[in-house]
Amino acid sequence: MSTSTRGTIGKFALLSMTFAAVYSFNNIINNNIEIGLSSAPMFFLATLFYFVPFCLIVAEFVSLNKNSEAGVYAWVKSSLGGRWAFITAYTYWFVNLFFFTSLLPRIIAYASYAFLGFEYIFTPLTTAVLSTLLFAVATHVSNNGAKLLGPITSLTSSLMLLLTLSYILLSGGALIGGIEPADPITIEAMTPTFNWAFLGVITWIFMAAGGAESVAVYVNDIKGGHKSFVKVIIIGALYSVGSILANVFVPREVLKFTGGSVQVFEGMARHFGLSEIIMNRFVGIVSFTAMLGSLLMWTATPVKIFFSEIPKGIFGEKTVALNKEGVPVRAAWIQFLIVIPLMFIPTLASDTVQDLMSTIINMTAAASMLPPLFIMIAYLNLRLKLDHLERDFRMGSRLTGITIVSILIGIFTVGFFASTFPTGADIMTIIFYNVGGIVIFLGYAWWKYNKYEQSLSKEERIEESKPAIQ
Repeated sequence: MSTSTRGTIGKFALLSMTFAAVYSFNNIINNNIEIGLSSAPMFFLATLFYFVPFCLIVAEFVSLNKNSEAGVYAWVKSSLGGRWAFITAYTYWFVNLFFFTSLLPRIIAYASYAFLGFEYIFTPLTTAVLSTLLFAVATHVSNNGAKLLGPITSLTSSLMLLLTLSYILLSGGALIGGIEPADPITIEAMTPTFNWAFLGVITWIFMAAGGAESVAVYVNDIKGGHKSFVKVIIIGALYSVGSILANVFVPREVLKFTGGSVQVFEGMARHFGLSEIIMNRFVGIVSFTAMLGSLLMWTATPVKIFFSEIPKGIFGEKTVALNKEGVPVRAAWIQFLIVIPLMFIPTLASDTVQDLMSTIINMTAAASMLPPLFIMIAYLNLRLKLDHLERDFRMGSRLTGITIVSILIGIFTVGFFASTFPTGADIMTIIFYNVGGIVIFLGYAWWKYNKYEQSLSKEERIEESKPAIQ
């Protein structure tokens, strides 16, 4: 009988996967617009005190569920049982709905840069209409397969990373060469002001570090195991350095959520005497292609994963039925119908696209706190009540694990509420969009699971409520 040795992933491959899953230059711009240079130290702290420990938490769940595919549903069920596993998996899909509302307007903006060389400014209502049409096309295309998008997205992601590194090197060189930055780079400017508004924006930084769970599942395949994950701190360093240099050529107050990434490259081109229109179009093409590929991928993939992972019977057979491409078409179109009001409601309280983007990015950030928060609560229960379960890896001692995750839960809870109730926001938007959206979506999930549970026998209900691994 022959034996095979499982291959391992090198540290460079780990960093490459992490870049692909986590890093985005847009996150630097978004946070720079909101809190300026103070985002630089916060990116580094978020990586050190959130991204790395959360990777290790996920790694421990992977170790506990080593005989499964180690999806979110399996992780949470192993600690809290079926109901909370379903709620957590549901929130991952539900967060994706808000993600579309922030991605679609950016694609439209980058399309104008790619084809016109500048951003054509639409009204919030026109932006919402165009976003809806774009999402309808994306849903249709992704439902019928988009196999060619993989290589294209991989190429554009590599080009965007190359652009980012080029910007850091050239803007850093310009500073060394004596350029006066558009906004002064000082310790005072980088010092955070810890108030309610700042706590709300912290969720944007946590959202920027999202994707940890998709990387940490490879803990058993990486040379050096869990210790290698500490090295992904380079992501935080790259975010931090990029944040420090964001306003070398362009002041913070003129940056836009939609096309800010192009604006900083345009400023760099102007400084070095390069063609601004060519730079705008090149960065616009790269950004547009990468984001369009991301849209098509995220339109189908989360729906497919969510509806294939949860128990049969929670949703109807027609809803979860797959086409020949393996996509639940009806669920994908239901997703489209849900995103439409999420796209249009904020336009009622937005005078400009900048206001619209601020609202929907804020809500996306708030919603994105829920899935990792549920995973952290499951991990807390694991270390409190189920620490005897056999697994190859643990994040320190029982006390260490409980302390770390308790601090994270506290930070995430405060950040979630600060982002859900931001200062200066329209009160009706907060009630109907921020609060209403979360209550309606989570309430629906709770109701659907209750209906599913009622269809089970008494013994099945008891079994479903228990942790999957005991």
